[in-house]
Amino acid sequence: METAFTKLVGVEHPIVQTGMGWVAGPRLVSGAANAGALGILASATMTLEQLRAAVHEVKSRTDAPFGVNLRADAGDAAERARLIIDEGVRVASFALAPSKELISRLKDAGVVVIPSIGARRHAEKVAAWGADAVIVQGGEGGGHTGDVATTVLLPQVVDAVDIPVIAAGGFSDGRGLVAALSYGAAGIAMGTRFLLTSDSTVPDAVKAEYLKAGVRDITVTTAVDGLPHRMLRSELVASLERSGRTRALAKAVLHAAGFKKLSGLTWSQMVRDGLAMKHGKDLSWSQVLLAANTPMLLKASMVEGRTDLGVMASGQVAGVIDDLPSCAELVDRVMAEAHAVLERLHGYDSPHSPSSPHAVPPHEVPPH
Repeated sequence: METAFTKLVGVEHPIVQTGMGWVAGPRLVSGAANAGALGILASATMTLEQLRAAVHEVKSRTDAPFGVNLRADAGDAAERARLIIDEGVRVASFALAPSKELISRLKDAGVVVIPSIGARRHAEKVAAWGADAVIVQGGEGGGHTGDVATTVLLPQVVDAVDIPVIAAGGFSDGRGLVAALSYGAAGIAMGTRFLLTSDSTVPDAVKAEYLKAGVRDITVTTAVDGLPHRMLRSELVASLERSGRTRALAKAVLHAAGFKKLSGLTWSQMVRDGLAMKHGKDLSWSQVLLAANTPMLLKASMVEGRTDLGVMASGQVAGVIDDLPSCAELVDRVMAEAHAVLERLHGYDSPHSPSSPHAVPPHEVPPH
């Protein structure tokens, strides 16, 4: 299935595996890439050298195109961009809008730039700056999210920009892919669905929590880092929501110290990143400090398997997922379902279809 997106990045299928921290490592990314989708490596939780090693591992596992997700507000964003260029990575994706200068630098080196956005105005801004495509995440998506549903946000963005738009938030199957295409998207991006595959390194006990969740077991909370964050309901989330601000900030300081040790960043670098985050999202210093909760609480679940100590970011779509296919099985299934839906639609003899003996030219269709 060829779309503007598949032609842009050189993949077989219009499907993206998103860059989820602690989840989208070399095994998952190469599994998605070998299945014909665009796999995206999550780098925000890696040091620069860890990222280089991860890129080398992906390249040792696949010859297919793949991407790396970067934090545009990170203090070492320029160094990470240089690594992507030097290593010949096909795609750079961003959770926050990269600067016009960074987009130009990457594009001049032949890298495809695909920011993720959550509002029409953000899509218009990065398109004007030269972004090659955008991933549009509606409120159904996992992690930090907005409150506008994909079905409302997606057509707004498609109408506003003339670059390929990839739809994210609420997708897990071929029906969703066809729906996104019908809105004008050039493909879909899935996070939770790829997290719940056999190629994902997330511990089995954590995957079991996702599989048993219903759609009402997935909530949006600001208790973790002060920003709307979609995740599975748990006792930990409930306790964070009950905690007072002073207690939450005390925990955040401990988590910040832990992330400092893990990431190799200095306190000055973390303060610099905090300043960029504060400016970019208009946050209070309390919210910036609380943001240190996120990587460490996610690591506790996604790496260590401690659902009692960690949070589990999740799209609402987890409530309708009940199996753990491989990436290859998942992508094959999605594409087979999509083609089956398209065949059914093609076989529907609409009175407005050119093949119908009762066809009516579009400009002569009577009002409803």
